[in-house]
Amino acid sequence: MAHILIIDDDPTIQLVLTKILQKQGYTVTTAKNGLEGIEKANQFYPALIICDWMMPILDGLEVCRRVKSNPELSTTFFILLTARDNVNDRVLGLDTGADDFLAKPIDLGELKARVRAGLRLHQASQDLKAQKQILEAELAEAAEYVQSLLADPLTEPISIHARFLPSSQLGGDCFDYYWLDPDYLAFYLLDVSGHGLGSALLSVTILNLLRSQALPGVSFYQPHTVLTALNENFQMHRPNDKYFTIWYGVYNRIKRQLTYASAGHPPAVLIAPTLEQEQQVQQLKTPNLPIGFMPDVKFTSDRCQIPAASILYLFSDGLYETNPFDLDVWNLDAFVHLLTQSSSSDLDDIFQAVRDHSNIQSFIDDASLLRVQFHQD
Repeated sequence: MAHILIIDDDPTIQLVLTKILQKQGYTVTTAKNGLEGIEKANQFYPALIICDWMMPILDGLEVCRRVKSNPELSTTFFILLTARDNVNDRVLGLDTGADDFLAKPIDLGELKARVRAGLRLHQASQDLKAQKQILEAELAEAAEYVQSLLADPLTEPISIHARFLPSSQLGGDCFDYYWLDPDYLAFYLLDVSGHGLGSALLSVTILNLLRSQALPGVSFYQPHTVLTALNENFQMHRPNDKYFTIWYGVYNRIKRQLTYASAGHPPAVLIAPTLEQEQQVQQLKTPNLPIGFMPDVKFTSDRCQIPAASILYLFSDGLYETNPFDLDVWNLDAFVHLLTQSSSSDLDDIFQAVRDHSNIQSFIDDASLLRVQFHQD
């Protein structure tokens, strides 16, 4: 049966309440003042507390405040025992964290009813807390699975490193890179609308589809054909369906040529050194709609040469849409400028620089960054 703690400096009230509640089958513990009551609450974690408002050392309001501030006792049902019937007093009690009141002199029928109601609410809170813990554990396991699917870094003959920081336990960003044959490297980054379980499931589905090259009749060497096939297979037919943006490229390492196509995705940023020790910066994108918006969309590819020792960045918009109320200060142009000025090859340094420049502690959307280093041949 449930454990109930009675906190009251009147031994008679303690005795009466104890006998009544024990006859109902409850386990009862008593405390003679507020300080002792807090100690016993932290010791026994009762399901319900009946606490007198007016007591020496600590009054009932302070006891309630301290109990409710303890996460382990936050679901404990707290009843203030009081002779006060002023509305303002009850408002004060509720604002402090009390869940209910029991008037003096105590009506035994009311006492039993309020205790039963309080214990039902406590049990419901406990059940909800347990379900939340189970869900969080399952989401954490799923997040680990998603992370395990992401590609490991490449070092030769091209270096690729990536970071993925979901805004919640599961995110809608995804990326991959792999050799189509010894001379052609495919790499992409996609961003499913929203975040959470639904977005993560769709991003994993697309990753597995592209990694296994399971789109019939598609040349994975031609980015626009890949986007066309994805658009045919992932149309938004229902209001809750997801769309996604993607940047997909194929690099020919013999010709040093990159063929690419994007669908509503931020541009890739190509930073190339020049003879004047300056940087040539290009933003690579094609004017295509996101995947799933409309059927029968004609997607196009583009092509560019990759100078030796160039760096290419792919990223999701979570890295520059960090604060919807401050877009004039931190936006795509500001993020591209940060990339061109960064001397670090450590992607964690870039993430921290984004936090510093945009004055945030955490990202409001999933944030992914892919760094492709083309070596000097």
